[in-house]
Amino acid sequence: MRRSSSAGRPAAGGRAPRQRAGGAEQLGFEGMPERLFVCTPSRLGAYADCPRRYRYSYVDRPAPPKGPPWAHNSLGASVHTALKNWYALPADRRRPEALATLLKGTWVREGYRDDEQERAAYRRALGWLEAYVETLEADSDPLGVERVVAVKTAVLAFNGRADRIDSRPGPDGPELVIVDYKTGRTGLDTDDARGSQALALYAYAAERVFRRPCRRVELHHLPTGTVAGHDHTVESLARQLTRAEETARDIMAAERAVADGADADETFPVAPGPRCGWCDFRRHCPTGAQVPGKEPWAAMDRHTDG
Repeated sequence: MRRSSSAGRPAAGGRAPRQRAGGAEQLGFEGMPERLFVCTPSRLGAYADCPRRYRYSYVDRPAPPKGPPWAHNSLGASVHTALKNWYALPADRRRPEALATLLKGTWVREGYRDDEQERAAYRRALGWLEAYVETLEADSDPLGVERVVAVKTAVLAFNGRADRIDSRPGPDGPELVIVDYKTGRTGLDTDDARGSQALALYAYAAERVFRRPCRRVELHHLPTGTVAGHDHTVESLARQLTRAEETARDIMAAERAVADGADADETFPVAPGPRCGWCDFRRHCPTGAQVPGKEPWAAMDRHTDG
Protein backbone atom coordinates (compact mmCIF):
# COMPACT_ATOMS: atom_id res chain seq x y z
CA MET A 1 0.00 0.00 0.00
CA ARG A 2 1.41 3.42 -0.96
CA ARG A 3 2.18 5.65 1.99
CA SER A 4 0.69 9.13 2.00
CA SER A 5 3.19 11.96 1.81
CA SER A 6 1.49 13.54 4.81
CA ALA A 7 2.25 10.59 7.11
CA GLY A 8 3.49 11.75 10.50
CA ARG A 9 2.23 15.35 10.07
CA PRO A 10 -0.44 16.81 12.33
CA ALA A 11 -3.87 17.10 10.78
CA ALA A 12 -5.21 20.56 10.16
CA GLY A 13 -6.10 22.15 13.45
CA GLY A 14 -4.55 19.23 15.38
CA ARG A 15 -1.35 18.77 17.31
CA ALA A 16 1.71 16.67 16.62
CA PRO A 17 1.94 13.31 18.41
CA ARG A 18 3.54 13.51 21.82
CA GLN A 19 6.13 10.99 22.92
CA ARG A 20 5.27 8.60 25.72
CA ALA A 21 7.40 6.43 27.98
CA GLY A 22 8.95 3.49 26.19
CA GLY A 23 8.97 5.28 22.85
CA ALA A 24 5.26 4.76 22.17
CA GLU A 25 3.35 7.64 20.65
CA GLN A 26 -0.05 8.78 21.86
CA LEU A 27 -1.93 11.20 19.65
CA GLY A 28 -2.71 14.40 21.47
CA PHE A 29 -6.16 15.12 20.05
CA GLU A 30 -8.76 16.12 22.59
CA GLY A 31 -11.18 13.31 23.34
CA MET A 32 -8.86 10.56 22.14
CA PRO A 33 -9.03 7.46 24.39
CA GLU A 34 -6.15 6.67 26.68
CA ARG A 35 -3.84 3.89 25.53
CA LEU A 36 -4.71 0.41 26.72
CA PHE A 37 -2.42 -1.32 29.16
CA VAL A 38 -0.98 -4.37 27.41
CA CYS A 39 -0.50 -7.09 29.98
CA THR A 40 -0.26 -10.73 30.91
CA PRO A 41 -1.11 -12.33 34.26
CA SER A 42 2.58 -12.37 35.21
CA ARG A 43 2.92 -8.65 34.50
CA LEU A 44 -0.03 -7.76 36.71
CA GLY A 45 1.15 -10.21 39.36
CA ALA A 46 4.64 -8.74 39.44
CA TYR A 47 3.27 -5.32 40.39
CA ALA A 48 0.83 -6.74 42.93
CA ASP A 49 3.65 -8.70 44.60
CA CYS A 50 6.21 -5.89 44.60
CA PRO A 51 6.15 -2.66 42.57
CA ARG A 52 9.95 -2.52 42.73
CA ARG A 53 10.23 -5.94 41.09
CA TYR A 54 7.81 -4.75 38.41
CA ARG A 55 10.00 -1.75 37.76
CA TYR A 56 13.14 -3.87 37.39
CA SER A 57 11.33 -6.21 35.01
CA TYR A 58 9.33 -3.84 32.82
CA VAL A 59 10.39 -0.21 33.30
CA ASP A 60 14.16 0.05 33.74
CA ARG A 61 16.07 -0.17 30.48
CA PRO A 62 18.41 -1.83 30.31
CA ALA A 63 16.83 -4.14 32.86
CA PRO A 64 19.11 -5.28 35.68
CA PRO A 65 20.47 -8.78 35.08
CA LYS A 66 18.56 -11.54 36.81
CA GLY A 67 20.08 -14.08 39.12
CA PRO A 68 20.72 -17.71 38.12
CA PRO A 69 17.86 -19.96 36.96
CA TRP A 70 15.71 -21.63 39.60
CA ALA A 71 15.56 -25.41 39.64
CA HIS A 72 11.87 -25.46 40.61
CA ASN A 73 11.08 -23.33 37.56
CA SER A 74 13.02 -25.78 35.39
CA LEU A 75 11.02 -28.64 36.88
CA GLY A 76 7.71 -26.89 36.30
CA ALA A 77 8.56 -25.97 32.72
CA SER A 78 9.63 -29.55 31.97
CA VAL A 79 6.37 -31.01 33.28
CA HIS A 80 4.21 -28.45 31.49
CA THR A 81 5.91 -29.07 28.15
CA ALA A 82 5.68 -32.83 28.56
CA LEU A 83 1.92 -32.55 29.06
CA LYS A 84 1.63 -30.27 26.06
CA ASN A 85 3.46 -32.84 23.94
CA TRP A 86 1.33 -35.64 25.40
CA TYR A 87 -1.73 -34.05 23.81
CA ALA A 88 0.17 -33.56 20.55
CA LEU A 89 0.47 -37.34 20.22
CA PRO A 90 -2.16 -39.29 18.27
CA ALA A 91 -4.80 -40.57 20.68
CA ASP A 92 -3.74 -44.20 20.28
CA ARG A 93 -0.20 -43.33 21.42
CA ARG A 94 -1.18 -41.52 24.60
CA ARG A 95 -0.04 -44.21 26.99
CA PRO A 96 1.87 -43.85 30.27
CA GLU A 97 4.94 -45.56 28.80
CA ALA A 98 5.32 -42.67 26.35
CA LEU A 99 5.93 -40.20 29.18
CA ALA A 100 9.55 -41.06 29.90
CA THR A 101 10.52 -40.14 26.35
CA LEU A 102 8.38 -36.98 26.40
CA LEU A 103 9.79 -35.78 29.71
CA LYS A 104 13.37 -36.56 28.74
CA GLY A 105 12.93 -34.64 25.51
CA THR A 106 11.63 -31.55 27.31
CA TRP A 107 13.79 -31.71 30.44
CA VAL A 108 15.34 -28.41 31.52
CA ARG A 109 18.57 -29.00 33.46
CA GLU A 110 19.26 -25.52 34.82
CA GLY A 111 19.43 -24.67 38.51
CA TYR A 112 19.92 -28.05 40.14
CA ARG A 113 22.57 -28.50 42.84
CA ASP A 114 24.09 -31.59 41.26
CA ASP A 115 23.34 -34.61 39.08
CA GLU A 116 21.93 -36.55 42.01
CA GLN A 117 19.33 -33.91 42.80
CA GLU A 118 18.44 -33.57 39.13
CA ARG A 119 17.95 -37.33 38.72
CA ALA A 120 15.73 -37.42 41.83
CA ALA A 121 13.66 -34.56 40.44
CA TYR A 122 13.28 -36.32 37.10
CA ARG A 123 12.08 -39.54 38.75
CA ARG A 124 9.59 -37.65 40.90
CA ALA A 125 8.27 -35.67 37.93
CA LEU A 126 7.85 -38.82 35.87
CA GLY A 127 5.86 -40.39 38.69
CA TRP A 128 3.60 -37.32 38.86
CA LEU A 129 2.96 -37.48 35.14
CA GLU A 130 2.28 -41.21 35.07
CA ALA A 131 -0.25 -40.88 37.88
CA TYR A 132 -1.86 -37.81 36.34
CA VAL A 133 -2.43 -39.18 32.84
CA GLU A 134 -4.20 -42.18 34.37
CA THR A 135 -6.94 -39.70 35.31
CA LEU A 136 -7.26 -38.41 31.74
CA GLU A 137 -9.28 -39.75 28.84
CA ALA A 138 -6.54 -40.49 26.32
CA ASP A 139 -8.88 -40.20 23.33
CA SER A 140 -10.41 -36.90 24.46
CA ASP A 141 -8.87 -33.71 23.10
CA PRO A 142 -9.17 -30.43 25.02
CA LEU A 143 -10.41 -27.38 23.20
CA GLY A 144 -7.02 -25.78 23.72
CA VAL A 145 -3.57 -26.76 25.02
CA GLU A 146 -1.15 -23.94 25.82
CA ARG A 147 -3.76 -21.76 24.12
CA VAL A 148 -3.39 -17.99 24.01
CA VAL A 149 -6.58 -16.09 24.80
CA ALA A 150 -6.89 -12.32 24.56
CA VAL A 151 -9.46 -9.66 25.30
CA LYS A 152 -9.68 -5.88 25.38
CA THR A 153 -11.56 -3.80 27.92
CA ALA A 154 -11.75 -0.05 28.41
CA VAL A 155 -8.40 -0.27 30.25
CA LEU A 156 -6.68 -3.56 29.38
CA ALA A 157 -5.37 -5.35 26.34
CA PHE A 158 -4.97 -8.68 28.09
CA ASN A 159 -3.43 -11.84 26.72
CA GLY A 160 -2.36 -15.03 28.41
CA ARG A 161 -1.51 -18.64 27.67
CA ALA A 162 -3.79 -21.13 29.44
CA ASP A 163 -2.32 -24.55 30.19
CA ARG A 164 -5.51 -26.25 29.07
CA ILE A 165 -9.06 -25.31 28.12
CA ASP A 166 -11.58 -28.13 28.40
CA SER A 167 -15.05 -28.26 26.93
CA ARG A 168 -17.46 -30.09 29.24
CA PRO A 169 -21.22 -30.66 29.17
CA GLY A 170 -23.26 -28.06 31.03
CA PRO A 171 -26.97 -27.69 31.80
CA ASP A 172 -27.47 -25.49 28.75
CA GLY A 173 -24.80 -26.88 26.44
CA PRO A 174 -21.00 -27.07 26.34
CA GLU A 175 -19.12 -25.00 28.88
CA LEU A 176 -15.42 -24.19 29.08
CA VAL A 177 -13.12 -24.97 31.99
CA ILE A 178 -9.71 -23.39 32.59
CA VAL A 179 -7.14 -25.92 33.82
CA ASP A 180 -3.84 -24.78 35.31
CA TYR A 181 -1.10 -27.29 36.20
CA LYS A 182 0.80 -26.80 39.46
CA THR A 183 3.99 -28.55 40.57
CA GLY A 184 4.77 -26.70 43.81
CA ARG A 185 5.16 -28.64 47.04
CA THR A 186 2.29 -26.99 48.90
CA GLY A 187 -1.19 -28.36 48.31
CA LEU A 188 -3.89 -26.05 46.99
CA ASP A 189 -7.52 -25.58 47.97
CA THR A 190 -10.65 -23.91 46.66
CA ASP A 191 -9.58 -20.56 48.08
CA ASP A 192 -6.52 -20.63 45.80
CA ALA A 193 -8.70 -21.29 42.76
CA ARG A 194 -11.27 -18.67 43.73
CA GLY A 195 -8.68 -16.01 44.47
CA SER A 196 -6.53 -16.52 41.37
CA GLN A 197 -6.78 -13.40 39.26
CA ALA A 198 -4.93 -15.12 36.42
CA LEU A 199 -7.48 -17.95 36.20
CA ALA A 200 -10.37 -15.50 36.32
CA LEU A 201 -8.90 -13.42 33.50
CA TYR A 202 -8.31 -16.55 31.43
CA ALA A 203 -11.96 -17.51 31.94
CA TYR A 204 -13.20 -14.02 31.06
CA ALA A 205 -11.09 -13.96 27.89
CA ALA A 206 -11.88 -17.55 26.85
CA GLU A 207 -15.60 -16.93 27.10
CA ARG A 208 -15.28 -14.08 24.64
CA VAL A 209 -12.85 -15.82 22.30
CA PHE A 210 -14.90 -19.03 21.99
CA ARG A 211 -18.34 -17.53 22.67
CA ARG A 212 -19.17 -20.19 25.22
CA PRO A 213 -19.73 -19.86 28.96
CA CYS A 214 -16.50 -20.22 30.97
CA ARG A 215 -16.94 -20.01 34.72
CA ARG A 216 -15.14 -23.07 36.06
CA VAL A 217 -11.43 -22.78 36.93
CA GLU A 218 -9.26 -25.61 38.27
CA LEU A 219 -5.78 -25.98 39.73
CA HIS A 220 -4.41 -29.48 39.07
CA HIS A 221 -1.69 -30.15 41.65
CA LEU A 222 0.41 -32.96 40.18
CA PRO A 223 2.51 -33.80 43.27
CA THR A 224 -0.61 -34.70 45.27
CA GLY A 225 -2.97 -35.60 42.42
CA THR A 226 -5.57 -33.19 43.77
CA VAL A 227 -7.82 -30.71 41.99
CA ALA A 228 -8.82 -27.39 43.53
CA GLY A 229 -11.70 -25.85 41.65
CA HIS A 230 -14.07 -22.92 41.80
CA ASP A 231 -17.18 -21.95 39.87
CA HIS A 232 -17.22 -18.24 39.17
CA THR A 233 -20.29 -16.15 38.55
CA VAL A 234 -20.61 -13.27 36.13
CA GLU A 235 -20.27 -10.98 39.13
CA SER A 236 -17.15 -12.61 40.58
CA LEU A 237 -15.40 -12.52 37.19
CA ALA A 238 -16.35 -8.85 36.91
CA ARG A 239 -14.82 -8.17 40.33
CA GLN A 240 -11.55 -9.82 39.33
CA LEU A 241 -11.53 -7.82 36.10
CA THR A 242 -12.10 -4.60 38.03
CA ARG A 243 -9.16 -5.44 40.31
CA ALA A 244 -6.95 -6.02 37.28
CA GLU A 245 -8.01 -2.71 35.74
CA GLU A 246 -7.31 -0.87 39.00
CA THR A 247 -3.83 -2.39 39.09
CA ALA A 248 -3.29 -1.39 35.46
CA ARG A 249 -4.29 2.20 36.21
CA ASP A 250 -1.86 2.30 39.13
CA ILE A 251 0.93 0.97 36.93
CA MET A 252 0.25 3.44 34.13
CA ALA A 253 0.16 6.33 36.59
CA ALA A 254 3.49 5.24 38.09
CA GLU A 255 5.09 4.83 34.66
CA ARG A 256 3.90 8.29 33.62
CA ALA A 257 5.24 9.80 36.84
CA VAL A 258 8.70 8.30 36.29
CA ALA A 259 8.68 9.45 32.66
CA ASP A 260 7.90 12.96 33.93
CA GLY A 261 10.87 12.91 36.32
CA ALA A 262 9.53 11.42 39.57
CA ASP A 263 11.87 9.39 41.74
CA ALA A 264 11.63 5.78 40.56
CA ASP A 265 12.34 4.28 43.99
CA GLU A 266 9.50 6.24 45.58
CA THR A 267 7.11 5.66 42.70
CA PHE A 268 7.77 1.91 42.61
CA PRO A 269 8.27 1.10 46.32
CA VAL A 270 9.59 -2.21 47.54
CA ALA A 271 7.26 -4.64 49.31
CA PRO A 272 9.63 -6.50 51.65
CA GLY A 273 8.78 -9.99 52.80
CA PRO A 274 9.66 -13.66 52.44
CA ARG A 275 9.58 -13.35 48.63
CA CYS A 276 12.70 -11.19 48.74
CA GLY A 277 14.93 -14.22 49.23
CA TRP A 278 13.56 -15.71 45.99
CA CYS A 279 13.57 -12.52 43.91
CA ASP A 280 15.49 -12.52 40.63
CA PHE A 281 16.56 -8.93 41.32
CA ARG A 282 17.49 -9.24 45.01
CA ARG A 283 21.12 -8.24 44.41
CA HIS A 284 20.06 -4.93 42.82
CA CYS A 285 17.50 -3.95 45.46
CA PRO A 286 18.86 -2.27 48.61
CA THR A 287 16.07 -3.77 50.70
CA GLY A 288 16.19 -7.22 49.14
CA ALA A 289 19.97 -7.39 49.41
CA GLN A 290 19.61 -7.37 53.20
CA VAL A 291 17.62 -10.63 53.06
CA PRO A 292 19.59 -13.89 52.78
CA GLY A 293 19.19 -15.20 49.27
CA LYS A 294 17.97 -18.69 48.48
CA GLU A 295 20.13 -21.11 46.54
CA PRO A 296 18.76 -21.87 43.05
CA TRP A 297 17.97 -25.44 44.11
CA ALA A 298 16.55 -24.63 47.56
CA ALA A 299 12.94 -25.48 46.71
CA MET A 300 13.93 -28.86 45.32
CA ASP A 301 14.72 -30.35 48.71
CA ARG A 302 11.01 -30.01 49.50
CA HIS A 303 10.10 -31.58 46.16
CA THR A 304 12.34 -34.61 46.30
CA ASP A 305 12.47 -35.64 49.92
CA GLY A 306 10.86 -38.93 50.94
